[in-house]
Amino acid sequence: MYVWYVHANATFVHSNGCGLDIGVKDGRVVGVRGRATDRVNKGRLGPKGLHGWESIHHPDRLKHPLIRRNGKLEQASWDEAMSLIVDKAKEIRARLTNHGIGFYTSGQLFLEEYYVLAMIGKAGLNTLHMDGNTRLCTATAAASMRESFGSDGQPGSYGDIDYTECLFMVGHNVANTQTVLWSRILDRLEGAYPPKLIVVDPRRSETAKKATIHLAPKIGTNVALLNGLQHLLFKNGWVNEAFVSKHVVGLQQLEAVVEEYTPEYVMQVTGVPTTLLEEAARIIGTSSSLLSTALQGVYQSNQATAAACQINNINLLLGHIGKPGSGILQMNGQPTAQNNREAGCDGEYPGFRNFQNQKHMQEIADHWNIDLIRMPHWNQPTHIQNMLNYIENGSIEMFWVSGTNPLVSLPNLHRVRDLFTKPDLFLVVQDIFPTETTAVADVVLPAAQWAEKTGCFTNADRTMHLSQKAVEPPGEAKSDLDIFLDFGRRMGFKSKDGGPLIPYTTPEEVFDAWKKMSYGRPCDCSELTYEKLTGGSGIQWPCTKEYPNGKERLFTDGKFFTDPDYCEDFGHDLETGAPYTRAQYQAMNPAGRAILKAAHHKAPLEAPDDQFPLLLSTGRNVFHFHTRTKTGRARRLQQADPQPFVRISEADARALYLTEGEMVVVRSRRGSVELPVRIGEINKGHVFIPFHFGYFDSKDPRARAANELTVAYQGQKPSDSACSSGSIG
Repeated sequence: MYVWYVHANATFVHSNGCGLDIGVKDGRVVGVRGRATDRVNKGRLGPKGLHGWESIHHPDRLKHPLIRRNGKLEQASWDEAMSLIVDKAKEIRARLTNHGIGFYTSGQLFLEEYYVLAMIGKAGLNTLHMDGNTRLCTATAAASMRESFGSDGQPGSYGDIDYTECLFMVGHNVANTQTVLWSRILDRLEGAYPPKLIVVDPRRSETAKKATIHLAPKIGTNVALLNGLQHLLFKNGWVNEAFVSKHVVGLQQLEAVVEEYTPEYVMQVTGVPTTLLEEAARIIGTSSSLLSTALQGVYQSNQATAAACQINNINLLLGHIGKPGSGILQMNGQPTAQNNREAGCDGEYPGFRNFQNQKHMQEIADHWNIDLIRMPHWNQPTHIQNMLNYIENGSIEMFWVSGTNPLVSLPNLHRVRDLFTKPDLFLVVQDIFPTETTAVADVVLPAAQWAEKTGCFTNADRTMHLSQKAVEPPGEAKSDLDIFLDFGRRMGFKSKDGGPLIPYTTPEEVFDAWKKMSYGRPCDCSELTYEKLTGGSGIQWPCTKEYPNGKERLFTDGKFFTDPDYCEDFGHDLETGAPYTRAQYQAMNPAGRAILKAAHHKAPLEAPDDQFPLLLSTGRNVFHFHTRTKTGRARRLQQADPQPFVRISEADARALYLTEGEMVVVRSRRGSVELPVRIGEINKGHVFIPFHFGYFDSKDPRARAANELTVAYQGQKPSDSACSSGSIG
């Protein structure tokens, strides 16, 4: 018989954060079931939630540390592996300073693990060189909320789906990325009082097929489209004057910028017909509530942060925030991307603190019991593209990758391969399976995955779950927390009193320390406990004495996180990316009001031409997650979606004399891939390739990773651009 664990575990192969129970027999996971009492999924599970567990006991699992000797990875003991890492770290510190070491982590570890990693990097090594693969996607979500609301923290709630009169989904194919959330939306669409659904996507996705209005702009023109909607809100008198007069700044500047974005001009730029734009604006502008969402179609496109801010603007102009059915969900792409940001591992500081605010930095130093001068806050943390530059120029010689597979997921793979195989780079990779990245590592550390360890994680609507250990990890694999704690002990990191910098031994001890660090900040978890998170449902933060069961929506009182002494960041010029000083920020006089951030459309840096006439976008499929490290080893998921493809419009297929399923070569300025063709359901002049597929299970020598084609994503500034153009032959 099965022993059903009734702990509040949750799915770890998508970003929705669905609660589930794990079935265990003879020490092995044998099934899962959705948790009916959980506020996120109410018992439902999608395909990845139902079948992702199948990879837990896969024979490919990494079971022992590996060290590269004479060019080959060979099994080693934990002591050998960790001693080598520590010796290298100390040698590089002595020769190159602490900034000879960089860390690149994930959106799939637990809160407690990120928090200890942040302590290692910031308090132990005092390095700025820390980032996560969330830089490739949800860094834009965080940046847009800092720009508009003063801090990270999703205003809305999944519960708003049950009340809203209008759903506005921009670059968010929820039918593929959050299938359980999509089921909840379908319930509304098929119910007695269905909301209007407006979808922005150059493809006719499964989500777009259900839309009331489908706006299909040319790739790279999101800002122009969103400015056109705002233009019509002003023109038709749909702006909520009572709300904006009290609760926003920047209204006049925004109105001046969007004035030129008439429907006719927007059609020239985006290709969206004027009638569709006007009808979408009418629905948005006259609905009594509005829930807006965004994901990779915004975050990995031209002017990503600027576009995400325009979505925020639309809700703010209408006063549709902080009320049932009204809010914004700048979605996350991974199950624990939010925790990475909260803990300060990917360009942020713990508790959403501002590195330009000395009081905030002193608070962190006090919690960690270190001197302020040891807190690296003289500049913002180093983002992945800059760390790659430093690897290239030789100033980073040790790079520690945990829970991610950059040799499939990073753009411009040719360059990344060259850098990761540099003879003078010492590469540590910590993962649960062999990957394209572990294959080139100097040391490989076998990690435990969900169900094999205990820890917390937070989804996109701020719901925190506790995932409890149900089975033992295979072989000698250890939790990421235990690996980081071991490294900290071996390095001898000390507090200013001479005691251990990181004195914890259990996840719960780390969580209790995190609660103290979060106190008084937007992500305040001070009233959460492991006991409270066990058994029933996840709980949203903030969870405080005022809101002991969590707060469903932020900004219900119209007060935002924008006070200069409280905000996480002073913002940027959205067109140039230049950061604002405290004085420039104070000149806007936000004083707890939201900030309307304006930006003109700028053409992508890389445009189609005669040699490369097509625009490429990449994205997710419903059955896979990221680089398929787990889902590619889950039998049912892999059988449902066994290979990548390139999708092309019917018109382009006719022009190139292509037939369904035919193998073609897709070329860009950086490389080429060879894939079968799927025809239809995408704009003319556009192609789409799923980014999940690398090479660990490929059966032939053909190139197939989408990032062989893509341009490096410059995520360190709000003027980011990530469009690629190419050709098919």
